[in-house]
Amino acid sequence: MAEPITVSLPDGSAREVPAGTTAGELAAQIGRRLAQAAVAATVDGQQVDLSVPLPSGATVAVVTDGSEAGREVLRHSTAHVMAQAVLDLFPGAKFAIGPPIEDGFYYDFELPGGATFTDEDLERIEARMREIVAEDQPFVREEHDRDQGLELFADQPYKREIIEGVDPSEGAGGGQVSAYRNTERFVDLCRGPHVPSTGRLGHFKLQKVAGAYWRGDERRPMLQRIYGTAWESKAALDAHLERLREAERRNHRRLGTELDLFSMPEELGAGLVVWHPKGAMVRKLMEDFSRAEHERAGYQYAYSPHLARSGLWETSGHLDFYAESMYPPMEMEGARYYAKPMSCPFHVLIYRSNQRSYRELPLRLFEIATVYRNERSGVLNGLLRARGFNQDDSHIFCTPDQAVEEITALVDFVLRMLRAFGFEEFEATLSTRPEEKSVGSDDDWKAATEALGLALERTSLSFDVDEGGGAFYGPKIDVHLRDAIGRRWQLSTIQVDFQLPQRFGLEYVGADNARHRPIMVHRALFGSVERFFAILLEHYAGAFPTWLAPVQVRVLPVRDDHAAYATEVGARLRGAGFRVEEVGADEPLGARIRRAKLEKLPWVLVVGDDDVAGGTVGVNGRQGEVERGVGVDDFVARLTAEVTGTRV
Repeated sequence: MAEPITVSLPDGSAREVPAGTTAGELAAQIGRRLAQAAVAATVDGQQVDLSVPLPSGATVAVVTDGSEAGREVLRHSTAHVMAQAVLDLFPGAKFAIGPPIEDGFYYDFELPGGATFTDEDLERIEARMREIVAEDQPFVREEHDRDQGLELFADQPYKREIIEGVDPSEGAGGGQVSAYRNTERFVDLCRGPHVPSTGRLGHFKLQKVAGAYWRGDERRPMLQRIYGTAWESKAALDAHLERLREAERRNHRRLGTELDLFSMPEELGAGLVVWHPKGAMVRKLMEDFSRAEHERAGYQYAYSPHLARSGLWETSGHLDFYAESMYPPMEMEGARYYAKPMSCPFHVLIYRSNQRSYRELPLRLFEIATVYRNERSGVLNGLLRARGFNQDDSHIFCTPDQAVEEITALVDFVLRMLRAFGFEEFEATLSTRPEEKSVGSDDDWKAATEALGLALERTSLSFDVDEGGGAFYGPKIDVHLRDAIGRRWQLSTIQVDFQLPQRFGLEYVGADNARHRPIMVHRALFGSVERFFAILLEHYAGAFPTWLAPVQVRVLPVRDDHAAYATEVGARLRGAGFRVEEVGADEPLGARIRRAKLEKLPWVLVVGDDDVAGGTVGVNGRQGEVERGVGVDDFVARLTAEVTGTRV
């Protein structure tokens, strides 16, 4: 009889189990509830199927369906079931890839004859998926060498292309590939892990179909991508679907049209926006507030042109590492000019225009700059992902000794600014050196990463590490926030850069009278004004706080003979610095009040006979509160307190 083995659990305890015990059997030994929730396991840091026997001395953690890692396994497994259903229902279909994504999954298909999926097809696919779930088919892992894999997927060109990319020198038999089989008729190329059987699934919903180029390359075939979502319980699925319905009600493109804030006409070209007066007012208020706060924090303004000669972008490294995101060049007078994708090289030139002393540092430059990025049409998403937008770019030049203090102050400044716009929940990610496409010495990258990490530790902001997620020139901090319905948005970015100062030969004279190289810190607080505006619009569902509302007060006379007094009230409010409209009595009062509510105005003032006689107003708030006989001066004082209090 084989000797028992010992495994370690996440709490540090050890457990003796019979040799050959699988991760699933271990979960059952620990407890019935854990076994019911288990979908995979982590063994010595690697995720595996529950059916894998445990090696002696391994550290084992059971992955449960309610964890983020567990939900990924559920979603990936559900994607396989969807692929099986599609191939059952559409003979001759080709399938490509089907990964889990945030809150869901997708799979890409090519249908015979270039056909596309319909809404009715999604219903049929979902029904077939439920039959597969009811059949409780096991997920069985198989290992194949490269040639066997090519034979197994002989009629699936996208799978064959993936296998052909496997290094032939890896493993015995010329490179190993793994697959999962559900039935004799269905097998899928996959690394795994998966749930033990399809019966563990069932709380899913197919959502939509979209086009997607194979491997994101516009020169490759256009495939049909089916999106879905999957969860560990009906309650979790229902809650997610309700969040999606609420998100659609808050969609910034729909609200932008309904509230007459902005538009993106086809005549402009994809990803380009024009701001209507009301939206432009909100944008102006955002930018004015940002400028004032930056000035208070010791920043100096800068302005830079919209394009520059190719030599600037060659020196900065953008043409080596960022060219695919830049617009094609323009030829003029024997030189090539590029529209700027970012402002950093311009601010570097401002720094370099004079000899700098350590006494001038830190030098903080700030600009709200229009930039242009050649985003692929498939990723454009209203104001959230545009081709022309305005970035609140800041660049701080400091000594190495000042870096940690400056970054710490930057994080505090970012959070203070975001709180002023009504956000309270924040997280951060520290992104390290990319494995490919990066420049600079290991020592510089290590120093920069340590400076960012130390600054984060000095703040109260929780953070995780994204290995390899940094920019080509340095590591970065990304600040994320959660909106009113719990969605996580990546927003502000702080990047440490040793490379541009070196590439442009930046120097400062130190206290020792010797020349030294400064550190450059890049920072975009809004990320882009357009994207932040869209997030604000969705966060508030169009009901901007009073200080940001394009129209703060609308005054409505009950009848035409009250119009003169309504104008007088409006003038009084405008004189106090508020944004006011008066709308005459051409329509019934109820209709005018309803329109103001639909436009999400913070305050509606109604004036009638008693108000004209007493110098008062009737106050209708956005939340439904109604008051009569409020003195105009009292309302002005109340509005002043509301506006100033929300930005402190």
